[in-house]
Amino acid sequence: MVTGGSRGIGRAVCIRLAEMGYHILINYKGNETEAINTQNACIALGVEAELLRFDVGSSVEIEKVLGAWIESAAKEKIIEVLVNNAGIRLDTLMSFMSDTQWSQVLDTSLGGMFHVTRQVLNPMVMNRFGRIINMVSLSGLKGMAGQVNYSAAKAGMIGATKALAQEVARRNVTVNAIAPGFIQSDMTADLDEKDLSQMIPMKRFGKPEEVAALVGFLVSKEAAYITGQVISVNGGLYT
Repeated sequence: MVTGGSRGIGRAVCIRLAEMGYHILINYKGNETEAINTQNACIALGVEAELLRFDVGSSVEIEKVLGAWIESAAKEKIIEVLVNNAGIRLDTLMSFMSDTQWSQVLDTSLGGMFHVTRQVLNPMVMNRFGRIINMVSLSGLKGMAGQVNYSAAKAGMIGATKALAQEVARRNVTVNAIAPGFIQSDMTADLDEKDLSQMIPMKRFGKPEEVAALVGFLVSKEAAYITGQVISVNGGLYT
């Protein structure tokens, strides 16, 4: 299952996991057209792909939609891999940040990770296998001016990753975080790529597929001894 799976990094992750033979649950909030495009790309690779529409910032919607899916599929299907990818940016200096800008960003990234993971965790533990990957950010590692809300949310996810990894390691469930730097996606479309690339040793933004490739490794059996880690994908940008 991939939250925020309709576009960008989320879509690339869905396709990478489909290439590995996983059946895919694609969560999306509102853009049904792009979600269907991701679904079709996965189906073309020979796997099943289902759409789950809910707002990860709403515990009520998560319970209603994801909880119902888990209950109905309990005897036949189990979510082995969870990628908490959904996130939003509402950038502004803290002096001008509204309560809504603060709460929406934290509710989506940090709250969404908590509520979605809690839904799928017990079946993983009982099955003695699971892979949880939290998509964090360079901002959560070093902080970014104008992103007090986003940096706080992603830093919170990093702390949660390390704590949860310790809770479930003995049950063969790994929990890791990936911290992308500047990646070409809808979320970075409003940034000056040419100017910001000069800060990056590789002199370019990354591609969603380069993040997805790391997801593919972390969910594999070869990565079974890697847990509680935060791995950056940032072209050498100092963090």
